[in-house]
Amino acid sequence: MKTKLKRQKFANVWDALEDTPAKAANMTMRSDLLIALRRRIGTWKVTQAQAARQLQVTQPRLNDLLRGRISKFSLDALVELADRAGMHVRLRIDKAA
Repeated sequence: MKTKLKRQKFANVWDALEDTPAKAANMTMRSDLLIALRRRIGTWKVTQAQAARQLQVTQPRLNDLLRGRISKFSLDALVELADRAGMHVRLRIDKAA
């Protein structure tokens, strides 16, 4: 006999994957920052080595960022990189539903 799976809806993928709302919020912020950084760096029209120097990281570290290896970056590290990239990061806090 087949068991019916209950369908669930989530606001984003991290809500489905993470154990707690706090972890999901952290991963959402990290992924948003990582995507914004990748887009910003893509507009520079420079080599990876030049971009790495501008961000004050090694080229392998930049490669991790450009390949979306989110697990290698804390929220603090991504905020710091955004600052070095000339970006302004803001946090919006909403009341929980």
